[in-house]
This record gives sequence, structure tokens and C-alpha cells, in this order.
Amino acid sequence: MPVAYFPVRDDAVGMDTTRPPLAVAYGGGGVFGIAYLLGVGEALLAGGVLLREAPAIGTSAGSWAAASIALGVTWAEFEPLADDVPRRPDPREGRLCETAQLLFGEARVPTMRVVACALPRLRRATLSGADYPAADLVAASSAVPGLLAPHRIGKERYVDGGVRSMVSADLADAADSLLVIAPLAGPMFGPGGWLMERTLKREMQTWMRQNHDAQAWFIRPSRAIAALARRPDQLFDADRARRCYDLAYVQGQAVLERWNAAHPDAVR
Repeated sequence: MPVAYFPVRDDAVGMDTTRPPLAVAYGGGGVFGIAYLLGVGEALLAGGVLLREAPAIGTSAGSWAAASIALGVTWAEFEPLADDVPRRPDPREGRLCETAQLLFGEARVPTMRVVACALPRLRRATLSGADYPAADLVAASSAVPGLLAPHRIGKERYVDGGVRSMVSADLADAADSLLVIAPLAGPMFGPGGWLMERTLKREMQTWMRQNHDAQAWFIRPSRAIAALARRPDQLFDADRARRCYDLAYVQGQAVLERWNAAHPDAVR
């Protein structure tokens, strides 16, 4: 079953009416994570959740999901490229951006931000879709060190934002509600997934302190989904990703009724 986390919140009277009703944070997890995020996301979209209009922040795989959902790119369109995701080191500069351009072209998404790590100090940086094409953003945010070359934007070079945090939910946009979808939390990788979930909850609590009278949900894989990828290298296995998508879509459908009842302003 999907997992929804409800931090304690004050009465909604006095809620900041200038905030959007919903913001989204998409976490990392390789091509497996992209499949998971798009499976859940497409189910929520089909049920009327306003993900496409919501300001979003994405890390690594989450940057691909944020761009895809905002631009209307589906898993069916991404899936043929899943086999093209490197599973061995590929040092060619621009390799990842070329793949992203096949999906996104030169499109920009002003409502999207990504988290990447700026070299040489691995400083956590946010990059905006109002300033750069989506293909550049996803290449910067998902350049896994040791697997892919750093991606250059302007004078800066960036590597995968997951080096510092798999979600960076604390950097999500201000909103009345925050939805976090985290492919590598909970039962993923045994104790490692639960440790990442603890970190994520701390990030969500930080976001809550910055957004008074707001609430936060998160969705993470079920045990059945976690069983598809028991080792980090399996996150780049296209066949496992395809199976993950199907289960994730069902998981997204299961959470819809509760979500729609709690968030009438964030549903079409």
C-alpha cells in the first residue's frame, strides 16, 4: 500500500492564501526511480491531481519525472530510452543531455527546479527551469559520479544531486500541501531505505517549520516494488523498471481517494 505521512499541523484558519495549493518533491532512484515516479504520478494525474500545474523540485531521477510530468511526457514515451541509460561508466561529456533532449528538446519549465551538486565542493545547488532548458537541468541533477561525466551549465560543473540528499524536500516550494514521492525510502535496500526515510522526514519537518499551517504527505514503494531492486546496480535495469512502473501505477491509484478527499483545492 502507499504510505502517507501526516505531520501535526495547526488549524487551517489563517492559512497563507498567496501560496499555491500544492508543491511536489520527486526523489532519486535511477531509471527504476523514474519508472516509479511516473507510475505514481500518471495515476494521480489520471485521477485529477494537479501535478502538472504544481511547482516541483526534483533530484536525480526526480528531475526527469518533474520535467516529464510538467511537459506531458509519459512513461510510454520514456520507456524506449530506458535501455539507453548507461550501466557502466561513460565519460563522454554531454551524453546524458543528448538523451534528455530526445524527450524534452529545448523546452523550459518555469515551475520546475532541480537539485544538483556543484563541483568541486559538492555544494547543494538549485537550478531553475525558468533559466535553463529542462534537458540541461536533468543532465546536471542526474550525472552520477563515476558513471557519467559532470554536466556543465555556464561556468559551473554539476553532478547528481543525490550525492547530498536523495530528495531535498526541505528545499521544496512554499505551498499549502507538499507531496513527496520517494523511490528509495522505506523497504528499499533493507536498513538503507529506512535510514533514507528518517532523513526525508527531517527534511519534511524543516519544510513544515518554514510553511506554517501546511501539511505534507509522502509516498514510497511497497514491499512488492522494493523486491524488484535489491541492489543499487539494479536501479539501472530497464526490465526491472518496466515492472516497477506497472506496480507503481496501481499504488498511485490506491492513494487517490484519500488524497482527493483531503485536498479538494489540488484536484481538477
